[in-house]
Amino acid sequence: MRFLISLLLTVSLMALANPSPASTPAEQPVLAPKPAKVGLAHIRIKGSLAEGAAQEGGLFSVVTERLADMLARLEKAGDDKNISGIVLEIKSPTIGWARANDLRQAINRVRAKGKKVYAVLESAETMDYLLATACDEIIMPESGMVTLLGLRAEISFYKNLFDKVSLKAEMLRVGEYKSAGEPYTRTEMSPEFRKEMEEIIDDLYAHLVQTVADGRKLDKEKVQAAIDAGPHTAKAALEWGLIDRIAYDDELEDVVRAGNPSLDVKVTKDYGKKKIDTDFSGFAGMVKMMNMMMGGEPAKRTSQKTKIAVIYAEGAIMSGPSTADLFGESVMGSDTMVKAIRTANDDPKVKAIVLRVNSPGGSALASDLIWRALEKVDKPFVVSMGDVAGSGGYYISMGADRIFAEPATITGSIGVVGLKIALKGLYEKVGINTTVISRGKNSGVMSSLDAYNDDERAALQKSLDEIYGQFTRKAAQGRKMPHDELEKLARGRVYTGVTALKHGLVDELGTLEDAIAYATKKAGLKPEDKVERLELPKARSPFEALFGSMDEDAQMSAGKVDDVMRVVAQFAPEIADHIKAAALAGMLARDGRLTLMPFRITVK
Repeated sequence: MRFLISLLLTVSLMALANPSPASTPAEQPVLAPKPAKVGLAHIRIKGSLAEGAAQEGGLFSVVTERLADMLARLEKAGDDKNISGIVLEIKSPTIGWARANDLRQAINRVRAKGKKVYAVLESAETMDYLLATACDEIIMPESGMVTLLGLRAEISFYKNLFDKVSLKAEMLRVGEYKSAGEPYTRTEMSPEFRKEMEEIIDDLYAHLVQTVADGRKLDKEKVQAAIDAGPHTAKAALEWGLIDRIAYDDELEDVVRAGNPSLDVKVTKDYGKKKIDTDFSGFAGMVKMMNMMMGGEPAKRTSQKTKIAVIYAEGAIMSGPSTADLFGESVMGSDTMVKAIRTANDDPKVKAIVLRVNSPGGSALASDLIWRALEKVDKPFVVSMGDVAGSGGYYISMGADRIFAEPATITGSIGVVGLKIALKGLYEKVGINTTVISRGKNSGVMSSLDAYNDDERAALQKSLDEIYGQFTRKAAQGRKMPHDELEKLARGRVYTGVTALKHGLVDELGTLEDAIAYATKKAGLKPEDKVERLELPKARSPFEALFGSMDEDAQMSAGKVDDVMRVVAQFAPEIADHIKAAALAGMLARDGRLTLMPFRITVK
């Protein structure tokens, strides 16, 4: 009996130590491993990506994206643990060099976090392609084109036209490079105007070539050769190394799965984009629409957080309130800007002010009033220059503790110009006779009827000389530079950000984010401190955007936005450019003393 028990125990122990084949894990049902997941954030870049304060709620606050919104979406995708990469669909954004650089830097930050960025292009002109070169991979359909053709300046002169219609334009200026009036008084460039334009184009072309070479890891000589051989079909662009892959957007997931077909790829469309509630049914819906039309929900309580104020100085500078011009572009009013500056300076929660400048200048008086308000700021004040900060745009910047410019910012143009367009000849040609009764030797200075007489010309030139002296003296003080040294850099001459840095007209190359980081540090704040941005001036409500300001002065200065002009701008941009030039001439004639850039650069 004991032997039998011992035998049974031994057999049982052996069974435990050596389980039967039927119970081995190898013969248990095996679950297939789950495929690895890849989350991709889809972000579409299009439109003008305007700068300025966001509307508080509002019907159109999420329809038109700002540059800040786009940068925030990229930043969010970079920090999202569920996102492995970004699909950047580039749809011909109408942006300049500075905004392109801001976006490129944001893309680089995403890539630095180990996330791959795919650029998807249907076709590409210069700015589209510059954005794409910041990405890991550029994808284009076989029907696409890379229109990378270099740079070209086209400047129209209107003197012959004015002669045909009996208009007489007369320009007074201080500074041989101050050429804002030349298109109306000459038939071709002056030697000084040509010299500075060639230097500007040389700088921008060098920046273009270097950016493409760095992004695509190509020799500069090959990039120049590719530019000279353009435009390129997708196939040719692939052969030149300008793109990485020919594919349609619906093949993107297969591209991501290349080498690993089991990957579970999930694309989040319009990642991070704010949604708008369009359910306006019933009485509640009607109330909601009215709230949105008037500018959003009722104002929230004032935040008690520490703030950095970002003040957007956007558009041509004129006296009065900020408005929009004939084509809907921003006009910077001195009244609006001074109010915004004082609001930021008087707020004890605001520890520093950053002025973001995108302006070719304008009225000398309005520029000086804005400069004075900034001079009274008693906290750290930093400037970030965008696409252009020239003439009056430089005037309002020059008192900053530190000036940041983008490499391709157009700045400088320290000078003054006056232009008068006499209409008497045109009036006579169309049968209008005008009788003049005057008292005072210079009573006709501001009249649009006759050209200047000798006394009027001398009086206005003296006024321009004084304004130029004020401009250069204040610039020398702001830049902590001897006046003689600063004046040699003035004379209306225009520079890129790179060249302005060499001459000491700006302090550092960097983006708006770099300027904000510097201001934060200058204010004694730490990176871990919770700092809120106060964006000024406050955006107009959708109601004002649609129907105009209730301010009578604003309506008088802005006028009605003409739908015909918008159609012209869309379908005949070259004609629209000439209309804008005529509008500029009118602005010059009304004010008479301007700190204004001599040209406007657009990239196509």
